[in-house]
Amino acid sequence: MLKSHLVNIEIITPDKTVFKGEVASVRIPGRKGSFQVLTDHAPLVSTLERGPITLFMNDGTENTFLADGGVVELRMNKVILLVERIIE
Repeated sequence: MLKSHLVNIEIITPDKTVFKGEVASVRIPGRKGSFQVLTDHAPLVSTLERGPITLFMNDGTENTFLADGGVVELRMNKVILLVERIIE
């Protein structure tokens, strides 16, 4: 079986799912600084600061969402971002 080099991600606010899909990597505004998640990253739970969540897509493009705090959980190549709100 071929190993996937993608990370499954969900960005969720209290009222909707903002994004759900696979990305090559994601940069997250953690409480103690921004960090990037690639395939096979160690499990973690962290709080989020206000800042950009940048999704690096498999085709080389980027999508950015401005988060206003929240929590991230990462394990087994799945990232769940529970965001207080996305700033438009």
